[in-house]
Amino acid sequence: MSGEGGGAQKGRRIADQVAERIERLIVDGVLKKGQALPSERRLVEKLGCSRSALREGLRILRGRGIIDTEQGRGSFVADLNRATDASPLMHLFSSQSRTLYDLLEVRSLLEGESARLAALRATDADLILLKRRYEEMLALDDEPQPSDPREHARRDHAFHLAISEASHNPILVHTLQSLSELMLSTVFASVNNLYHRPLQKRQIDRQHARLYNAVCEHQPSQAQRAARDHIHSLRDSLKEIEQEEQRLVRATMRLEGWN
Repeated sequence: MSGEGGGAQKGRRIADQVAERIERLIVDGVLKKGQALPSERRLVEKLGCSRSALREGLRILRGRGIIDTEQGRGSFVADLNRATDASPLMHLFSSQSRTLYDLLEVRSLLEGESARLAALRATDADLILLKRRYEEMLALDDEPQPSDPREHARRDHAFHLAISEASHNPILVHTLQSLSELMLSTVFASVNNLYHRPLQKRQIDRQHARLYNAVCEHQPSQAQRAARDHIHSLRDSLKEIEQEEQRLVRATMRLEGWN
């Protein structure tokens, strides 16, 4: 009996180790939200475990809500932020216009530090991915027809996320990803209000180029400053537009005798 119990305990330990190694791949961003896990055969080869240990490890991860499994489609990395995004607090934040400026403050702090760390830690692979996101963002400007602001916002956001992933700080990456929908709203506000204004658009392009070059050239203090200056500039431009619109409303009300 003790031999059987010892064997079962050893099997559980191996399954726990399998689960832990897959969790590490998710934390490190190797496996991303919604991504399908490799085939069972591939995972067994990569992790050096038996099929039974792998299946038990995946069962542990399903129980923790870290992976989802669909019949006929296999296993996927779960949306680990879904509870946060759907919470009443997130709804309240997204419903308040003043939250835009609060979020820009948060972006300045977190993205400034992630840019600094990315300039220190980015690998060749990170820089290839960052170059891809940067070029995808620029490519929209070369299209003959004006593109959807939402697509501009998505690519702009993807560029900034690529920098955060190059920081190699999983907590920082997941913190930014947990606020992804709210963060994307600040990017959309910037795109929707500033991209059609030539002066502001040129300024944003210069800021993105400065940030990109500082990270690629491994200049941490310049990268941090470029990220913060970019966010502060967006904030100032949006506030200026807001004040301009308020002045127009007041002037119209006076003209129509509402005061």
